[in-house]
Amino acid sequence: MSSPWWEHYEIRESFLCRDQRRLVVERNDAQASLISGGSRATLFRETSPLPGVRYGNDNLRLILRGDELTVERLPQRFSCFRTDQA
Repeated sequence: MSSPWWEHYEIRESFLCRDQRRLVVERNDAQASLISGGSRATLFRETSPLPGVRYGNDNLRLILRGDELTVERLPQRFSCFRTDQA
């Protein structure tokens, strides 16, 4: 699964989580799409003084720091790590 062409994501990255779940993040400077299985969530870039690149919506937040992706859907929070395959 990939995002529609008109969303024009410049970066596509794959992440592996501890529960062996694979996530794909497609992103640009303004927004991101989180793809997991057959579902997709669109998130928008957030400005923050905290470290990392942040995207969020009303229910979900992604924080990218190097090869680590933190996914927050409070009260749950988990980390995933970049893989070579996208």
